[in-house]
Amino acid sequence: MDAFYASAEQAAKPSLRGKAVVVGGLGPRGVVATASYEARRFGVHSAMPMGQARRLAPNAAYLVPRFGLYREISEQVMGLLRELSPLVEPLSLDEAFVDLEAGGVADDEASARAVGERLRADIKAVTGLTGSVGLAASKMLAKIASEEAKPDGLRLIAPGTERALLGPMPVRTLPGVGPATGDHLRRAGITTVEEIAEAGEDELVRLLGKAHGGSLYAMALAHDERPVVAERDTKSVSVEDTYDVDIHDRVRVRGEVARLADRCVQRLRAAGHSGRTIVLKVRRFDFSTLTRSETLRGPTDDPGVVREAAARLLESVDTTGGVRLLGVGVTGLADYTQEDLFAQAQATADAGVSDEIGAEAVSGGEAEGASPGEPEEAGAEETAGPVERRWAAGHDVRHAEYGHGWVQGSGLGRVTVRFETPGSPPGRVRTFRTDDPLLEPAEPLPLVERPGRAGERG
Repeated sequence: MDAFYASAEQAAKPSLRGKAVVVGGLGPRGVVATASYEARRFGVHSAMPMGQARRLAPNAAYLVPRFGLYREISEQVMGLLRELSPLVEPLSLDEAFVDLEAGGVADDEASARAVGERLRADIKAVTGLTGSVGLAASKMLAKIASEEAKPDGLRLIAPGTERALLGPMPVRTLPGVGPATGDHLRRAGITTVEEIAEAGEDELVRLLGKAHGGSLYAMALAHDERPVVAERDTKSVSVEDTYDVDIHDRVRVRGEVARLADRCVQRLRAAGHSGRTIVLKVRRFDFSTLTRSETLRGPTDDPGVVREAAARLLESVDTTGGVRLLGVGVTGLADYTQEDLFAQAQATADAGVSDEIGAEAVSGGEAEGASPGEPEEAGAEETAGPVERRWAAGHDVRHAEYGHGWVQGSGLGRVTVRFETPGSPPGRVRTFRTDDPLLEPAEPLPLVERPGRAGERG
């Protein structure tokens, strides 16, 4: 998919079409998840610190991700891929390998190209978004072809042309060549794929070790025998938050861990899993990262058990200097839950046990689209008086009088909303108090109007 998150936001928001859009965590420590092609012209790219992106493109629209919408679109695209072949290997929400031979839909260049063009048309019709297709005899080459096809294109690498295509490309083109390996090869005078092939396997093994050097040499010769794997077992389920300001209050840290444990269990249950090993991740003020784990007697998906285990793990970690990131995960996954006596006892005493640990947790679970770079609102500040409602930039709202819209921004007790829908013209902007009783969060609207569904207009 092309600039997936940003393209989805542009499709959902008519006023942003053709404009620079950046999606990611909006806090001081946030990073760019995706930038639209308009924003990329200013030098903005994924994984860039959000502060740097704002300096490069100050007039772009900056939005918090809406992962619920992205997952829904991803499921539609993966469904189209599975109509082509039983062997579909998702890499992320917006990318997958498909074995066309296994699906019996392509046996030569012409039929493969026809399948690719039909797929692109189907993706556009079903989602309203564009995708790029790479066709080749191996996963590595198909990935390279899809990158060359972007945006909104198709590239086929014909058998017999692979070596000529790869030769002049930089070494970073090959899978497994990151900045460190690239620098190591450059110091040895190797900067292109052709020079890797010319160096020979023995030299690559000497420079990079047997496994890495051998595989890199094979890929430089366009050899990639990795099969498309339809199902990859989930190894773990985890959630984490990075905080705009280091947390020093130990009670607040306990509350954050309890909240993360609840979110983790939500994801665990949604995936139909349970697990027996609880993992706590803590990144401290000095960027040192500590992990602690505890293995239970049997797999569980009980939030009380996971909260208590995470709390015990926290006791072994010194957070005196401040905490910038916390995470809770579950590994050792199973598709069943073994009733745990501790969990049963915990269920009857949950309120009492939670006084110190769970009282700081935010009820209601994880908000869809919560940004990895921007924490959700913590309940540790719940003292006297109501907590001001927070409105994430880009998220959907509905006003009792004006209908569906999305948050352009908020602050100083005010929230600005643009009222428009995917099928409407660019809409009007209005400002409300953050506690306006007529304004409520809303679910995203489909990007493509479904047959038989009345369209909504802002």
